[in-house]
Amino acid sequence: MRLTERQYAVIVGHCYDGYPDEACGLLTGRLVGAESDGRITDAVPCVNSAASAITYTVDGRDFLRVMREAEARGDEVVGVWHSHTHTDAYPSPTDVRLASDPMWLYAIVSLRDGAPVVRAYRISDGAIAEVPIALEG
Repeated sequence: MRLTERQYAVIVGHCYDGYPDEACGLLTGRLVGAESDGRITDAVPCVNSAASAITYTVDGRDFLRVMREAEARGDEVVGVWHSHTHTDAYPSPTDVRLASDPMWLYAIVSLRDGAPVVRAYRISDGAIAEVPIALEG
């Protein structure tokens, strides 16, 4: 997954803004066939309608808005991010159970330690595969 430094700052900042609840947002990008090429064109903060420190739900209105804006630019929603306020940046059993699209990128920001830890994954049929994150200027 390729993020710009600005996108990285938006993601991490939104996670701190949402603390002590989990924060979430959507990732947009281009598809090559049925899968993202990994380059993120936008990282859009969303409301966690679950308003919970242990789970997240991207607000339906936010999802629809981001999807429409992305499609207007020729992009697609290609993933989601959320924070883990007290655990590692690794998919929880709930994250795995709720991962509905095996082509999506699932980024997790751990706020457990002093500095945020951001990792990304693809999740398909319960299998978790880490995806490297590259920061670009």
